[in-house]
Amino acid sequence: MTVESPGTAVREVVLARVFDAPRERVFAAWTDPQRMARWWGPHEFTNPVCELDARPGGAILIHMRGPDGTVYPMTGLFQEIVPPERLVFTTKVLMDEAGNVLLEGLTTVTFLERDGKTELTVRASITKAAPEAAGALEGMEEGWIQSLERLETELASPR
Repeated sequence: MTVESPGTAVREVVLARVFDAPRERVFAAWTDPQRMARWWGPHEFTNPVCELDARPGGAILIHMRGPDGTVYPMTGLFQEIVPPERLVFTTKVLMDEAGNVLLEGLTTVTFLERDGKTELTVRASITKAAPEAAGALEGMEEGWIQSLERLETELASPR
């Protein structure tokens, strides 16, 4: 069984954070697969696969590997890209053994310039969730917080 809420989210997280970097650099960290692979996901996760076709309709494929070696595949599509102002993309994550998608979502990221810094807002909405995904829903906000902490570290590096 899947919980669906047409027009509304099963779960939504909205986070805002200011980064000490120009918005072009912050935007690039979301659209360059090599950069994104270094920060996407919670602490201690890696991304051995990170493929982004950063254009409207372009595909997203990320395999997050947890500290225990478990791989969490995520697919999606870019719906809207307005450099360096806005990204909108869909996600499908946490497939079960049969290959069924347990979570589907829509994420909107906005990038506002503030005196040479970037105010970033992430609105991550889960639009469909299977009961087996309850744990992931509970950890969703903390996962995003940790991802943004990792993004801050990435932006501070000289790469």
